[in-house]
Amino acid sequence: MKIIENASLKPYNTFKVDAKADFLLEIASQDDVKEAIQFAKKHQLQTLVLGGGSNILFTQNFTGAVFFIHNKGIEQVGEEENFVWVEAAAGENWHQFVLYCVEQNWQGVENLSLIPGTVGAAPVQNIGAYGVEIREVVESVEAIHKGSGETKIFTNEECRFAYRNSIFKAELKGQYIITKVKFKLRKKPIYNISYGAISSLLADKEISIKAISDAVTGIRERKLPNPVLIGNCGSFFKNPIVEKAFYEKLKGSYPNLVAYPQHDKMKLAAGWLIEQSGWKGKRIGEVGTYEKQALVIVNHGNATGAEAKSFAQKIRNVVHDKFGVFIEPEVNVL
Repeated sequence: MKIIENASLKPYNTFKVDAKADFLLEIASQDDVKEAIQFAKKHQLQTLVLGGGSNILFTQNFTGAVFFIHNKGIEQVGEEENFVWVEAAAGENWHQFVLYCVEQNWQGVENLSLIPGTVGAAPVQNIGAYGVEIREVVESVEAIHKGSGETKIFTNEECRFAYRNSIFKAELKGQYIITKVKFKLRKKPIYNISYGAISSLLADKEISIKAISDAVTGIRERKLPNPVLIGNCGSFFKNPIVEKAFYEKLKGSYPNLVAYPQHDKMKLAAGWLIEQSGWKGKRIGEVGTYEKQALVIVNHGNATGAEAKSFAQKIRNVVHDKFGVFIEPEVNVL
């Protein structure tokens, strides 16, 4: 395990905030996890688990130890006529894992192409895009308890997946370090092209796992900024879920309101709400919303996390004043 003192976190977060941590522990194995836990206990340090840093906004320096998870490995661990089971280490890049599955012709994660971050972070957030959520393909999650150092296997049901949420982000937040995830993928594809943009792009093409992955990748590249080129955390806000009665009332005032059914409720498009509030492409100092997608807050240069947090709060206030809806951050603000 590598230990870096007074470490800059700028290379470890996609918003490119130049915060610092007392210690950065680079973790590449199960043994490293346990060693890191003992190090933090010995020095009585608070801890933070960091993967790709694509869903976090640092508003201040971190007093304690950051556990940077970058263990690697993808392994097929089971197979039957219709399904295959594959385990991936938490430190694997999510998009590279998706591409690996696409190459193997394993179906289930292709709609989640080009989502930034790591495999280990994916179940925490229950990542989702274009009609699919990761909870549909997770078989189990292996994690180590920060307190006891004991390893526990969480079944899909025990993960308590919900919209952009899980037990690791709620009741057990900060208590476990995810080390690997097991997925159950289909050998005989059942395609999901219900999302309008995918359906349109594939209208005259043969549908395949690769075709869907390529379509999603193309859509995301056109709509969303590349964090390598401009700092961002992807979608900054969750799409708010409201009662149907409230939706119908809002629809009466705003006929072009964009929304999608969510069980017995309706999910409003937060990007549409922000855009209609006049904040698409808006900039204050070094922080702004992306010109092509109002849901994304970007760092135009040397923005601080505190500036981004303040900017996001202004958006929340304006949207609430106009529509009576609170939009909640999808990003973890520290």
